[in-house]
Amino acid sequence: MKKFNKIIKELLLLITALFFLSPIYIIIVNSFKNRQELYENVLALPKEFSFQYYIEAMEKMNFLNALANSLYITILSVLIIVVLSSMTAWMLARTDNKLSKIIFMIFIATMLIPFQTLMMPLMQFMSTITNTLHIPMINTREGLIFMHIGFSSSISVFLYHGFVKSIPITLEEAATIDGASKFGVFWRIIFPILKPITVTVMILNVINIWNDYLLPSLTLTDKGLRTIPLSTFYFFGEFTIQWNLAMAGLMLTIIPVVIFYVLAQKHIIKGIGEGAVK
Repeated sequence: MKKFNKIIKELLLLITALFFLSPIYIIIVNSFKNRQELYENVLALPKEFSFQYYIEAMEKMNFLNALANSLYITILSVLIIVVLSSMTAWMLARTDNKLSKIIFMIFIATMLIPFQTLMMPLMQFMSTITNTLHIPMINTREGLIFMHIGFSSSISVFLYHGFVKSIPITLEEAATIDGASKFGVFWRIIFPILKPITVTVMILNVINIWNDYLLPSLTLTDKGLRTIPLSTFYFFGEFTIQWNLAMAGLMLTIIPVVIFYVLAQKHIIKGIGEGAVK
């Protein structure tokens, strides 16, 4: 009976895995088909595995420029988020007063607000900053990075905060007695200990920022500033959709972040478990 139950569970897990992997299969096989093959049978394998449509998609997407924009925005955003969020969480966790608790609760509360409710006021506010202070916030990569930092800080502070609370404060006290400044205590003692949760924060933010379409579509209007998700929208016209090229473009979008995720996936469960639970 136990063996039978085990087989049933494994079959259910296999069916569930196939169900979740089916969209990936559809994207891969259709990225190698011409339009006629695609419309004949979406699930069938292509007659020929040719990278012709990938090359064509890269040319129409201006892939190298879009890749450079995505890398610049993602890397700089994640680095700043890690530095600011870790320092903020450490100070909030080590400052035991009402103000720090209120600030932390504000960070938590912002996680519950949908972006869609803020996007129009946000664009108006950024336009006001651009017009009054002459700081370019719209149609610039730096302005988009600034907005990504704001929207990603709450979850990052939350994860760091839980992890910091699990670190014995005696380590910091010993370093202070030895003459270390607060800056030195954080960067020499605390930040190296935060490595597991730092990797988790980096992975979650890389996936979120790299795949983001809505915020860049509102912020970036210049074709030369488009990220990879924005460039894939090129294939979805008003009257026609180039599905085979779109599938190839989507694969080009997915591959970099999948490679990053596979290389760092072992830290995700460990980081979330040690940070959020503790």
